[in-house]
Amino acid sequence: MRRSILSTTAPGLLLAAVLSVAAAPVLADTSDKRIALSNNYAGNSWRQAMLTSWETVTRPAVEAGIVAAADAFTTGENSATEQAAQIQNLILQGYDAIVLNAASPTALNGAVKEACDAGIIVVSFDGIVTEPCAWRIAVDFREMGRVQVEYLAGRLPEGGNLLEIRGLAGVFVDDEISAGIHEGVEQFPQFTIAGSVHGDWAQDVAQRAVAGILPSLPEIVGVVTQGGDGYGAAQAFAAAGRPMPIIIMGNRQDELQWWKEQKDANGYETMSVSIAPGVSTLAFWVAQQILDGREVPKDLVVPFLTITQDTLEASLETTPVGGVANVEYTLEDAVAVIQGAN
Repeated sequence: MRRSILSTTAPGLLLAAVLSVAAAPVLADTSDKRIALSNNYAGNSWRQAMLTSWETVTRPAVEAGIVAAADAFTTGENSATEQAAQIQNLILQGYDAIVLNAASPTALNGAVKEACDAGIIVVSFDGIVTEPCAWRIAVDFREMGRVQVEYLAGRLPEGGNLLEIRGLAGVFVDDEISAGIHEGVEQFPQFTIAGSVHGDWAQDVAQRAVAGILPSLPEIVGVVTQGGDGYGAAQAFAAAGRPMPIIIMGNRQDELQWWKEQKDANGYETMSVSIAPGVSTLAFWVAQQILDGREVPKDLVVPFLTITQDTLEASLETTPVGGVANVEYTLEDAVAVIQGAN
């Protein structure tokens, strides 16, 4: 789904943002600046869509001479040690900015500080870092977890047992979404988390993990998730002959397709929520703006992308097979986000 974040902004705000871009002085020429993407993992559809969005937006920016390079690098494993070495290599290669999806919020801080000390701009997104010299772009992942339980409370006021499917162990995103889910259960104590597994944000891993724990679980009324795991969970419940719970989806095309099929067949109802993979493109433009001399707050928050029963069909139509519902960002969008944080 290609859409500007400003498509949902009031017309006056949109005009102000555009005029701000048009009127802003060129503080520094970024045409000779090189930006690198350091990505820690590419083993699921969200990460693949994130990398595709990066290429889609940055290639024209390079061709237009806005920056000299926007190269993407992905480590072979979700290893903070390997990614730290990658960052150190990017420092040696002389990049002017590093856009970072981090394997750990803290384990990369030393390498990030080395980059900052070398005069390199570091903008972390999705998997952010806590090193003060870096910038951070994230959704409120904790709230993304909490709203899942809030939705289930509206659908199932009597509550019941929940199954939690987590993401990659040790990653900031996983910890935050899980914390939000547990906050939601505290807020709505009619629910109990009866079991928890790691699905690594991948349908096949989630299916195996859910299939493995199901025999030990009581009746499950809802499945709270992190993205890339809903369809796998549904397959595991179906294979086990268990009643199908309300499974919160994560904006992946196979999840949306399954949801639509169930909706058409029996009125199945749920919701879907995730961070848009195109947040990598917002991070690119933020890095470019910092290189251009713009004052940018160290912490920026963007909304997560929610799909409802009413918007399911429209979202599915614009989501490629094997892909993820997405938003890619423009320079104008980045300026609007920056202004909104000031």
